[in-house]
Amino acid sequence: MGWKKGKRILALWTALVCLTGSLAGCGANGMPDAGQAAVAESGAGTVQAGMDSDGTGAADTAARDTEGAAGKEGATEAENAEEKESAAEDGGSPGMTLPPLNMPDDKYRTFYEVFVYSFYDSDGDGIGDLKGLTQKLDYINDGDDATDTDLGCNGIWLMPIMPSTTYHKYDVTDYYGIDEQYGTMEDFDAFMAECKKRDIHVILDLVLNHTSSSHPWFIAACDYLKQLEDGQEPDAGACPYVEYYNFSREKGAGYCELDGTWYYEARFWSEMPDLNLGNEKVREEIGEIVDFWLAKGVDGFRLDAAKEYYSGTVDANVEVLEWFNGMVKEKKEDAYLVAEVWADMETYAAYYGSGIDSVFNFAFADYNGVIANAVKGTAPASGFGKALCECEEKFASYNENYVDAPFYTNHDLSRSAGYYAGDEPERQVKMAGGMNLMMGGCAFVYYGEELGMKGSGKDENKRAPMYWSKDAAAEGMCRGPQDMDEVRMVYDSLEEQAADKASIYQYYKDAIRLRNTFPEIARGKTEFLEEKSDDQVCVMKKVYEGSEILLLINVSEGEKKVDVAGLTLNGKEADGNWQAVCDWTDSAQTGRWIFCGRLLTGEEQAVMSGTEVTMPPYSVLLFR
Repeated sequence: MGWKKGKRILALWTALVCLTGSLAGCGANGMPDAGQAAVAESGAGTVQAGMDSDGTGAADTAARDTEGAAGKEGATEAENAEEKESAAEDGGSPGMTLPPLNMPDDKYRTFYEVFVYSFYDSDGDGIGDLKGLTQKLDYINDGDDATDTDLGCNGIWLMPIMPSTTYHKYDVTDYYGIDEQYGTMEDFDAFMAECKKRDIHVILDLVLNHTSSSHPWFIAACDYLKQLEDGQEPDAGACPYVEYYNFSREKGAGYCELDGTWYYEARFWSEMPDLNLGNEKVREEIGEIVDFWLAKGVDGFRLDAAKEYYSGTVDANVEVLEWFNGMVKEKKEDAYLVAEVWADMETYAAYYGSGIDSVFNFAFADYNGVIANAVKGTAPASGFGKALCECEEKFASYNENYVDAPFYTNHDLSRSAGYYAGDEPERQVKMAGGMNLMMGGCAFVYYGEELGMKGSGKDENKRAPMYWSKDAAAEGMCRGPQDMDEVRMVYDSLEEQAADKASIYQYYKDAIRLRNTFPEIARGKTEFLEEKSDDQVCVMKKVYEGSEILLLINVSEGEKKVDVAGLTLNGKEADGNWQAVCDWTDSAQTGRWIFCGRLLTGEEQAVMSGTEVTMPPYSVLLFR
């Protein structure tokens, strides 16, 4: 939905809530206005997420509802259960009701990375395909903001789908086709049409560093070189393709032998010869490839291995990206481009100098990245906030219009379920995923991470079949790459998790819902509050178009208390006069801070007493 449209809907929603409140009483978790007034009157009352309608505290609530759902005094057990279900549907957390989704129509989206081969099989051959993905689009996003049965992602990154000789398809033989294992171009067109209906933006993995050794360009170049006489130099006039690649009579680093006389650059594998991206004819070919896929309706591209265009030469790589970015934006001004530069932050930050929208933020990813280290306790939680500010400042120094691209795992990294071996691994898996989704920019979620799938070691294991069911013979289940080891999952399949309100799947839905509700999360500038943070708690503001939110993040296995005294939020100083999510847009008039969102990994609830906030273990709290 558009930004202005979102604001209009939000205003209408607020008016309706206020009208309802004036007639029947309104407050968070079903608390009537009288209950809120009692808290406000004291100026230092206690508010608990999941609090009963009569304002009773944690002990009473726990005694009558061990699930922590919002209850009403005198309500029957059935009514409480019904209200808990309703609350979960409205906000993802018992007792919380969020306002409508509020997603400006811009490049800040939540992308779902899909390896088609392992996602969903529509024809029973054991290999995922485009028809299967299309059948499962409602799982990713059903296009209806009023429902919460979908994951909520509004972007899809398709790993390579073009014809290839390998299962992963990063060696392209035809840039204008669809690999036959995945279906036909008609299948792709149907997929794109369904994505458009749901406002899902699609970016294609575009492999420009190299082609397949079976690509006609390379075959023609090799055939030409092999028929040259001894000492005869190649002539691009006779065979232009000989300059599409990097051929040499001498074997240099990263070069493979062609016939004992000629060698060619192939940094990744002998069957992936590197393209000469400085060649004008190659650039013309790439421009035509871009034209073709833009005409098919794609919204942008993910650029594979941009660091290796000219291995070890940042300036030359940046020049290629600058050319590509300018060329694409001339054709489609709002195209979204994200580059893979697998390096340290200092290095990949420089690639923003090309003008490209995004570069994947590797510093926060993987088992030893900023997020996992904070969650494991091997680095302070405060480091998360510091790192966010550092990368925002660094990226902006190269391109003030940058869009960060945070991700936690991808197809090249071990899955996160294997990162944690302590007493609370499931909570840690949830927490880390939530932290990724609280970062600014376009957040990326690798398929199956929302279920806590496992996979490590060889690449095939990291690309295991989507865990729809524990029954490997169930409809749509894929067999996975041929050389994949047996991968034993730790957590339940989607069938079980979809029915479990405390599952990793439900947690990811909650996190994405928060991201889609509060534009400050993805678009706001981070202000790290070091004086309120420590080794286990990170406190930070996000500021977007004059609106501020406060995020409290507890990465410890115990409760943590944070005193927000002295902080201001949207011009309001913290004074213990809390307001909960209902009627949150009216806070400027009430002068109260609003507790408007949370990500909980267990049954414990947050408690606000005076200016002190008690945070449950492994939790994220959001205030406005």
